[in-house]
Amino acid sequence: MALAPTVRLNDGNAIPQIGLGTWPLDDAQVATAVVSAVKLGYRHVDTAYRYGNEAGVGQGVRDCGVPREELFITTKLDGTHQGRDRAVEGLEGSLKRLGLDYVDLLLIHWPLPQRNEFVSTWETFERLQAEGKVRSIGVSNFKPSHLERLLEETSVVPAVNQIQISPSITRIDERAFNGNHGIATESYSPLGAGRDLLNAPVLAAIGKKHGKTPGQVVLRWHVQEGLVAIPKSANPARMKENLDVFGFALDHDDLSAIATLDAGADAGVDSDVQGH
Repeated sequence: MALAPTVRLNDGNAIPQIGLGTWPLDDAQVATAVVSAVKLGYRHVDTAYRYGNEAGVGQGVRDCGVPREELFITTKLDGTHQGRDRAVEGLEGSLKRLGLDYVDLLLIHWPLPQRNEFVSTWETFERLQAEGKVRSIGVSNFKPSHLERLLEETSVVPAVNQIQISPSITRIDERAFNGNHGIATESYSPLGAGRDLLNAPVLAAIGKKHGKTPGQVVLRWHVQEGLVAIPKSANPARMKENLDVFGFALDHDDLSAIATLDAGADAGVDSDVQGH
């Protein structure tokens, strides 16, 4: 059983580079999935208030047989908990459902710029981190314009920005902004959910060359790009496959071929107008 390597965050904490995504699994499904994943070597689990499965994640954490301190648990608070101090109640609810004393990473799920509350929400996150209820704090779906406001108006740089990334939605400029400010980029929907990415002939050819599946090629791409990725699966065989991406490397020709899959800057979600 090999554990994924970790990425060092700007606050000194470390996040496993491959984690288990849990949307849209329900409580029962996710509890079983977490136990299976941990047995296979996963140490990183991603959930959210909006997913409605925090209780199941917590059950899986209790049942998995690995000490809590060896696991990295992320949750996210959505617009219900945006605005000054609302995140306090939101985190308390998440911790109660999870059955945990703290989470390793707490994210603002969407910026919702039209509400103009993400700065005050972030200030509350800073306080929750200072109080030890969360180890690291970060954001999700934040564009550089949203991050610039946080950097200008608050005192803690986000440790992570979790955004939609795959070889067809590369967000190179956003990743560069994150990197220039010491913010780790984490990929959700890393396998291109709903976009038929894994059927691309380019990926099949590269997979055949390395003796890997198209999904493994894509996750290896994330790893070599320095990204953290959270593929979702409830299938233990697929979970094992998703974690088995550290024993080979994509070469220059592989990466050039994968670059042809980029669908452009407008291919993914637009968090200026989307979110909840």
